[in-house]
Amino acid sequence: MIDIVLIVAGLAALFAGGEMLVRGAVSAALRLGLSAFVVGIVVVGFGTSMPELLVSVRAALAGTPAIALGNVIGSNIANILLIAGLGIAIAPIAAMDRSSRADIAVMALVGLAAAGLLFLETIGRLAGLGLLALLALYLFNAVRAGSSAGATAEPAPAERAGDRPLVIAAFLIAGLVLLFAGAEMLIRGATAIARDFGISEAVIGLTIVAVGTSLPELATTLIAAIRKQGAVAIGNVIGSNIFNILGILGITALVAPIPGAGVLKPGDALVLVAATLVFAAILARGRRIGRIWGLVLLGSYAAYTAWLFST
Repeated sequence: MIDIVLIVAGLAALFAGGEMLVRGAVSAALRLGLSAFVVGIVVVGFGTSMPELLVSVRAALAGTPAIALGNVIGSNIANILLIAGLGIAIAPIAAMDRSSRADIAVMALVGLAAAGLLFLETIGRLAGLGLLALLALYLFNAVRAGSSAGATAEPAPAERAGDRPLVIAAFLIAGLVLLFAGAEMLIRGATAIARDFGISEAVIGLTIVAVGTSLPELATTLIAAIRKQGAVAIGNVIGSNIFNILGILGITALVAPIPGAGVLKPGDALVLVAATLVFAAILARGRRIGRIWGLVLLGSYAAYTAWLFST
């Protein structure tokens, strides 16, 4: 029972911490006069990935590479099939702007690179440095271009530029504290349950931990979809998926190199590649994305999780 309490408390802390961190980061960005692109994709999309970062680094240091790697790969799969699927099912979106195709292409290439890394004997510090260098290059080019994957509207309902510096600082500090505490509780509870019930740490990482750390993305996407800002919801997913691989996996490998080959199943890499490429093709075709695509993505996620627990 205590392990379940740890997981629930950890997820709650991650959700609250992610929300507070994003609130503080966006308020700071707006006060500094940063562009809508930086706020919508870089700050929100990357800020909501902080739970994944904390959990993966903590898991790698704790000697549970399956949770560290499963969290990153599982979060990307969940972002596309579950979170984007829900967003599209709630609010179909118009055709993505042509300027977003570069970001869509980056997301697709990053997904392919991540699948390739799963077959390395070790994802070491050199690979981590390479991923972080690519992230820096992407951010530099994206900010310079000033365009994004459709994130032209206000990024989230509770964010505003009027917060005072002390309030912003309080949100940032409290968010980080909750993220650290939530990551610790989630790792302890998930690892214990995996051992008690004979479920592999990889499956726990790909499902419970991955979805749990994606709660900020889920909240942001659902709120944007309900407000009929489908492009913002999709932009959040694109930014998060890019940062998950280049930033989170890069930092994790730099801090604590992790095994690649054999940690996850080849089928997980195949699902990641298929989901990423299909999602990129849907976005890049330049047509309205209707609810049927959202239902297809959701059905695919249900099938994937059923396969995970049956093997």
